[in-house]
Amino acid sequence: MTVARPHLLAALAALATLAALTLTAPAVPAAGKTATASHGKHRSATARVGVSSARSLRPRGCPRRIPPARAKRMSRKQRKRMLRRTRSCRRRLASPSSLPPTAKYWGAWVGSQLTGTEAPWDMGAVDKFEQLAGKRVSTVHFSSPFADCSSSPCRFYEFQSGVMDRIRDRGAIPFFSWGSQATPASLNQPDFQLSDVIAGRHDAYIRRFAEEARDWGHPFFLRFNWEMNGNWFAWMEGVNGNQPGESVAAWRHVHDIFTQVGATNATWVWCPNIDPFGKLRDLASLYPGDEYVDWTGLDGYNWGTNPARNDRWLSFDELYSSTYEYIAQTLAPGKPMAIAEIGSSEHGGSKAAWIEDALSSVAADYPQVRALLWFEKFDDGMDWPIETSSAATGAFASGIQSPVFAADGGPGLGASPIPPPS
Repeated sequence: MTVARPHLLAALAALATLAALTLTAPAVPAAGKTATASHGKHRSATARVGVSSARSLRPRGCPRRIPPARAKRMSRKQRKRMLRRTRSCRRRLASPSSLPPTAKYWGAWVGSQLTGTEAPWDMGAVDKFEQLAGKRVSTVHFSSPFADCSSSPCRFYEFQSGVMDRIRDRGAIPFFSWGSQATPASLNQPDFQLSDVIAGRHDAYIRRFAEEARDWGHPFFLRFNWEMNGNWFAWMEGVNGNQPGESVAAWRHVHDIFTQVGATNATWVWCPNIDPFGKLRDLASLYPGDEYVDWTGLDGYNWGTNPARNDRWLSFDELYSSTYEYIAQTLAPGKPMAIAEIGSSEHGGSKAAWIEDALSSVAADYPQVRALLWFEKFDDGMDWPIETSSAATGAFASGIQSPVFAADGGPGLGASPIPPPS
């Protein structure tokens, strides 16, 4: 947990008197849903407090999130000072009884580096990851595009019921990411534009996939066309001939087909990328609406100074806080959130310290996050897995032992939409 700096103590002491005036939120049974992306989970015996209650607990003296336009003008030192001030203020004035930690599912998207084959096709990879973490996962992440077009004609992927069963057999919830593009991946896919989805050119495939999901019959997370506010996948507006407004229209079209065939066991996760500096597309224009979304999500990485993509070292709060607060307080305040993809490089700082801070922050300061999934893969030269150093492995194993992080799928194995853990 972050500790207040000495020069803030006097101010915090003065603000402490406001705590007695803060409304105490009643305990609310964990009957709703929650998630975080890519890609985290937290289990706890305490009751869930909704965002509306959490908002009422914020003292008037605590600073609000940094608006993206202002963040662009601030130095990194100024941003860090503001984030630390906000976190310290909230922790000082929100007592454990008024703002208990919320339980969270947790898991990973596990690559091939541990056994030679990626999970869940080799569940031994999950076994290896659990050995490193010292705890059983409660969800397992994997993905598929619509089709493989490496040869002609394209081969469309079926619903993977066998793989889903392997995940459920170990007491975990499948977390499936499905992208409306083909492999080999590129930004020039004229047969997989959003307009093709909207016009119904893939309806036969989508309907068959939805019917297979329905016939399988168990709850699973469905993260469709994730990170839609960016420009690096073929389903994103502004690339591949896709136009403004088509992301929402395509989402609703696919969702409607699932509803029509009765595939209500899919829990729909709307998952943009973090946008700490306000450089990506406006989220409000990309949100399909509450009736089309069960959970929200966020993806975000600390790229550090890894030569594969030399960027800068940023803390978890610097990366996540502004986008999280906008979604949780303004755009979709009634929805649980999943961090569906998260990771840190070793380059540019202490990965172990970053992991420790990230897990403790999610547990204490991000009540709407109800699932967290680590990106446990080497990807494009980036060193995301937790085993890149013994210190990083130890920090993750230590942090994930918190009872906030659920060791099994619990209520998510039998209810749709999937509720948060309790």
